Amino acid sequence: MRVATDIGGTFTDLVYVDQQGKIGVAKSHTTPPNFEQGVLDVIRVSGINAEELETFIHGTTVIINALTERKGVKTGLITTKGFRDVLEIARGNRPDLFNIQYQKPTPFVERYLRQEVEERLNYKGEVIQALNKESLKEIVEYFKKENVEAIAVSYLHSYSNPIHEIETVEYINELWPEVAVTASHEVTREWREYERTSTTVLNSYVKPIASSYVDRLENKLNLIGNQSNKYIMQSNGGTTTFEQSKKTPINMVESGPVAGIYGAAILGKILGEENIIAFDIGGTTAKCSLIDGGEVKVTTEYNIERTDRTAGYPIKVPVVDIVEIGNGGGSIAWIDEGGSLRVGPQSAGALPGPIAYGKGGTEPTTTDANLVVGRLSPKNFDNNVDMENVKNAINEKIAKHFNTSVDDAALGIIRIANSNMLNALKLISVRKGYDPREFSLVAFGGGGAMHAPALAKELGVRKVIVPVATSVFSAWGMLMTDLRHDYIQTFIRRVDNVDYDELNQKLAAQEAEALSQYEQEGVDKANVLFSRFVDLRYVGQEHTVKVPVQNGEINIDTMNQVIQKFHETHEQLYTFKLEESPTEIVNMHLIAFGSVKKPQIAKLSNIDGPLESALKEVRPVLYEDHGWIETKVYDREKLSPDAYVEGPVIVEEQSASTVVYPGQSVTVDAYGNLIIETGV
Repeated sequence: MRVATDIGGTFTDLVYVDQQGKIGVAKSHTTPPNFEQGVLDVIRVSGINAEELETFIHGTTVIINALTERKGVKTGLITTKGFRDVLEIARGNRPDLFNIQYQKPTPFVERYLRQEVEERLNYKGEVIQALNKESLKEIVEYFKKENVEAIAVSYLHSYSNPIHEIETVEYINELWPEVAVTASHEVTREWREYERTSTTVLNSYVKPIASSYVDRLENKLNLIGNQSNKYIMQSNGGTTTFEQSKKTPINMVESGPVAGIYGAAILGKILGEENIIAFDIGGTTAKCSLIDGGEVKVTTEYNIERTDRTAGYPIKVPVVDIVEIGNGGGSIAWIDEGGSLRVGPQSAGALPGPIAYGKGGTEPTTTDANLVVGRLSPKNFDNNVDMENVKNAINEKIAKHFNTSVDDAALGIIRIANSNMLNALKLISVRKGYDPREFSLVAFGGGGAMHAPALAKELGVRKVIVPVATSVFSAWGMLMTDLRHDYIQTFIRRVDNVDYDELNQKLAAQEAEALSQYEQEGVDKANVLFSRFVDLRYVGQEHTVKVPVQNGEINIDTMNQVIQKFHETHEQLYTFKLEESPTEIVNMHLIAFGSVKKPQIAKLSNIDGPLESALKEVRPVLYEDHGWIETKVYDREKLSPDAYVEGPVIVEEQSASTVVYPGQSVTVDAYGNLIIETGV
């Protein structure tokens, strides 16, 4: 049996697949700050025997929480002499251009903990000045006095040659073996001094937190008899071992959300849908990502806490390209200073949660609004819902302000939430040169199926797919992942002047490094698969476009094919191409997959009896532009393959509700997925 657990802001999810391909799911409340307890709780709720597990995969929000809540450890930075203030200087470009009071983000390491050491390499990686170990000794003693718990080491041009960083880490380990140390080349071999230093600092900042959490989780799992292979989800869409995750925890910054995106790509391939918009609505946020031709988009241009007012903090590790907004089931509806209705980004979270949860929540949320308009049923909650309390809160906080009914106020909350989500969907599709009509929308998370049919119609998407285990689909995605490591090396060369022998040697060195790492992790060489890319740009440009490169030796003919693909991709992204302009390689990117055994998904069994045997009830539901309509509500577990229903209809399961609008229809496919034709 394979099991995956995913910690969300409100719930901790579990999905398991047994040897027959049967899927089982469970949910329990997330338990901050002791998140590992929520994992044990959901294993207990699921009823599975921990001793029978072959593989355990975990997605966690511990890293992103430690960063955003500033709950990491006291960190020191050692850098090249003259570059002490690279974190302070940051970048000159800023998001809020005309704000004369704009302030750059406060560095995670204060200036008195940023120390310089004499050493220097040139851009080719050649040693200009040797490392001064005597000054290193003084710095370590100083950090001890200041009670530093982690050290980041980031030297100029170490992406080209890490020799001084390696010497520094070895020396620190001799002098102070207890301290957590991260060198920049261990997390990224890509250039850009500020971004590389920021990434190294953030990894050090959370390293002891991650080690402590992973150790506690592993110990708790061992106590209940789980001796399975244990993996953790990374931000790049692959998994890694518990041991590796403790060394470079920054790779887990988006551990949970990306699993659902990857799962959507896998599901798309199973169903013959190569173009997918993955859409995940949880308790706190809504996340979306575009999958073009079956390929999940990965970027190293990732920032935390970036908004239209703040620059945030760059993290230069591979992360699935996600747009995330603060709109989920627990998002709070409120009136702003101008008297307008807003929804999110503030969330009621797990505690106190929406008013409907009965845990002391007083602010109306999207979940409460969906209850009032009939899209959710009080019967599906694990507590007795006080509907009068829910309606009174919406009336007092929203309806009275607009002098309208509670029903209209609730519908208004839903429409504002949908508008926010629609903007996010446009950011990853229309605004990047993609036509949404050529894509299918895979909707998951607790609220995905409830909002997606309306959003798809607005966006022009013809088909919505609501997968089996939709509310815990991110955990399902983890079950389908391989081990993955990314190796990115800056290698700046003009294409018309590239030395192909040198290029092929660099590529071979990356592959050898990947095979060596997988050998240490116990993965057979025959199970390692490579996928290669180069980051290209026109000479004189600042930023790059990622283009796939076939495996094997690169020569002038294969490079010409790569250049042609670059022109086409550049035109799609930026509406122009410069075919006469010289091009330049900036980075080489090798993705090494460690292929693991994955479960075969079983097809849905036929259920005897007519369609109406799955009918739960008929209840009034409020729809935009249609008003209140008596709507049939079906039990998803009792629907057979090929079942077909025309909207309006609601398909319910324990932790999700699929809302099919008038003019739309829903079909159950062979695997139990709901396929909604939006009527566009």
